Amino acid sequence: MKAPHSITPKILNLVQDISHYLGKINASSLQKVQPELRKKNKIKTIHSTLAIEGNTLTEDEVTRILDNKRVKGPKNEIIEVLNAVKVYNQLSDFNPYSEASFKTAHKILMSNLLLEDGKDGGKYRSQGVGVGKHIAPPYGMVPELMKTLFKDLKESKLPEIIKSCIFHYEHLFIHPYIDGNGRMGRLWQTLILVKFDPIFEFIPIENFIKNSQSKYYSALRESDVKGSSTVFIEFMLNAISDGLVEFINRKRKPLTKLDRLEIAKKHFKSDEFSRKEYLKLFLDVSAPTATRDLRSGVENKLLERVGMDRNTKYLFVR
Repeated sequence: MKAPHSITPKILNLVQDISHYLGKINASSLQKVQPELRKKNKIKTIHSTLAIEGNTLTEDEVTRILDNKRVKGPKNEIIEVLNAVKVYNQLSDFNPYSEASFKTAHKILMSNLLLEDGKDGGKYRSQGVGVGKHIAPPYGMVPELMKTLFKDLKESKLPEIIKSCIFHYEHLFIHPYIDGNGRMGRLWQTLILVKFDPIFEFIPIENFIKNSQSKYYSALRESDVKGSSTVFIEFMLNAISDGLVEFINRKRKPLTKLDRLEIAKKHFKSDEFSRKEYLKLFLDVSAPTATRDLRSGVENKLLERVGMDRNTKYLFVR
């Protein structure tokens, strides 16, 4: 992307680490924990991104709201949670490279919340703003700056991991809305990451930012002073790396033979596959275990066996 930044050895090492961790997380563990982990992650994500902005509701209260239970608290803070729940529930519907999609997400995020300039959510600010020592660009420049940012995001050849960090920073630098910019920056980085690899739907990056909130703001200030997002990119890559490590180390129930066959059926669908391809799907399974799985599948009429010996293929019965 054209926004000022440098690709340092630290950034390269972190990207390499992240790639390694992504490779280590296999499809089987993702499929197994999906239902329960998706909800837990959503709760942590929503609680964290709002807490960074001063929302005082607890994680338990956010959970109750997500479960459609009544909660006592400041009206605006409850609305913030309801809006965040709605926008994160629709995450897969948004296009990370579309400015129109970006505006729609902000409109949902800020629905029924009073904005200082009287504008509706999804509309860029019409006044100057400053955050701490940072003076955002004049409001008249915002539309063109945002148009350029999305164009760069779409056309850049940089890895998506790095682009997500640059977008997060540049969006905060431009500060296109009168309110909700922090939430939108974190939301859009998460969206870019999820579209790059679905595993990020299960990793609450926002929670790692909240737990290092002072460093988050420090990285933003230092990047402002230097006129480059490099320091912020390094901070965010660290947060992403920490999130992946935590996911890998989280204890998960071991898969049964039926679990693996069910996952394989969803993966291969109506395509033929070999034992070797089955093993690639389950990196922590031995060759003899894979053989037993497939034999059981054939015996229980879940699978059809095609060919013999090294040419053997399998096909799920419809």
